[in-house]
Amino acid sequence: MASKAIYTVVAVVGIAAASGAAWWYQNKPARPASEVALAAGSGSGAPAGAASGPARAPSVEVARVESARLADEAQAVGSLRSRQSVMLRPEVSGRVTRLNFRDGERVRRGQLLVQFDDQLPMAQVQQAQAELSIARANHKRNQDLVGQGFISQRSVDESSANLQVADAKLALAQAMASRLKIVAPFDGITGIRSINVGDYLKDGADIVNLEDMEAIFVDFRLPERLQTKIQRGQQAVVETDALPGRRFGALVMAIDPLVDANGRSIGIRGCIDNRQLQLRPGMFARITTVFGERANARVIPEEAIVPQGGRQFVIRLSDGPDSETKLAQRVEVKVGMRSPGRVEITDGLQHGDLIVTAGQQRIQRDGMAVRVVELGKPGPGRNGRGVMPANPTAVAGAAPANGSPEGALAAAAPAPVAPVAPARAASPIVAAPSLGGVNPCAVSLADSRSPRPRNP
Repeated sequence: MASKAIYTVVAVVGIAAASGAAWWYQNKPARPASEVALAAGSGSGAPAGAASGPARAPSVEVARVESARLADEAQAVGSLRSRQSVMLRPEVSGRVTRLNFRDGERVRRGQLLVQFDDQLPMAQVQQAQAELSIARANHKRNQDLVGQGFISQRSVDESSANLQVADAKLALAQAMASRLKIVAPFDGITGIRSINVGDYLKDGADIVNLEDMEAIFVDFRLPERLQTKIQRGQQAVVETDALPGRRFGALVMAIDPLVDANGRSIGIRGCIDNRQLQLRPGMFARITTVFGERANARVIPEEAIVPQGGRQFVIRLSDGPDSETKLAQRVEVKVGMRSPGRVEITDGLQHGDLIVTAGQQRIQRDGMAVRVVELGKPGPGRNGRGVMPANPTAVAGAAPANGSPEGALAAAAPAPVAPVAPARAASPIVAAPSLGGVNPCAVSLADSRSPRPRNP
């Protein structure tokens, strides 16, 4: 019993001692800096006066706010279709006696393409013409006789009615005969026929397709939020997988007034001048609709944006206490249009401002000193420390030839922002100037804008 009491007392005393030691270690006074320096100097053999300086400023990567040309545009995919397209089909049954076209041949409006057997209809036409001739002669004779008083007016009226009936029979016979001739309804190029001479076709059977491809329509859809931006007459750029590297200009012809309830999108139809016949109906197309351009937009790298709580911030650098440091300040900005890797700033920054693109997490507060890292040189920099002196008067792209710090800052800044989609400058939009004449798309747009007559 006595041994248990002793063990208990010893345990309590040990716990109290450990707690006291821990409290003393956590609350012991800090050693003076001179004493620390002296101890470090005595332990390493360094002189006592070589005390360590203040902590080094964190290093960051920077870029400048630059000017660039940005285009307000939207991308979509669509399909090409002919300006006019029709599948020729007969209205009546009959046997084919003649084909007056070749596959893939250009034809003119009104040209006879397919002739059916018309012996019976032509005989009916001749019969109707004979009946009409007799009715006309009888009517003229009755008119002469009624003037002499030999017949009544009733006989003249009957002969006039017979003349009208004979005229109607002739028109009917001619209409039936004309249905056995298939003519081109417009200028175009025929497809591949599926019939031969001697085939018996029923009414509605497919004969051949006819395509008007001097102007190609491109149909695509855009989100409903862009309905206030898209207008008739605007320009669009069309690219196809079948013709890589070729770009075609399209003119917005029509906008569907109905918004698709499934995809919440609006239908757009553009027109492409295709007099060179480089495009074909049914091709897959990528369309870029241009709503507007800004030639002097303020642009920064996309990685410089620091989102926080639904707002966008950028860390801007200003002059520091010495040539090696800068002072950081967080600035709220408003973001505009975006391009690959770049973003437009509409408010909050000015052209030429120096901003942080990497290392934002090392900046804890506004006014904190930072060092600018020289990009592209991971080793020791010009000053032997791997850090480039930051001169606030240096401007990107204007490096002095004497290797001064200003030149180092200009070399550290990224290259000027290239225009949106620089590849477009290398591949101009395909046009057809050598063909002459009027652009068929411009004519179609003018026709669509002309006022329509109103019904009385």
